[in-house]
Amino acid sequence: MAIYRLLRREVFEPDDIRLLATVYEDVLSAVRIVDRKGPLAEQIAKRVVQLAQAGERDPENLKDLALEAVQRSGEVAGSP
Repeated sequence: MAIYRLLRREVFEPDDIRLLATVYEDVLSAVRIVDRKGPLAEQIAKRVVQLAQAGERDPENLKDLALEAVQRSGEVAGSP
């Protein structure tokens, strides 16, 4: 899973890792991504990690911001 590979390079507490993995899975489910090794899954993982590096820890904010980034990229069907 892309998120765990990225998290190995960062220093996060175990609780933060669980939180980020949960947010990542929630975002993948929200945009109906099945391929956990695909480029969109990678993009989502990177965005979740970037947000956490910036200090965001609220799961709803993390999810919303990651979803916004995916929608802005135009890679989700039906997005502007």
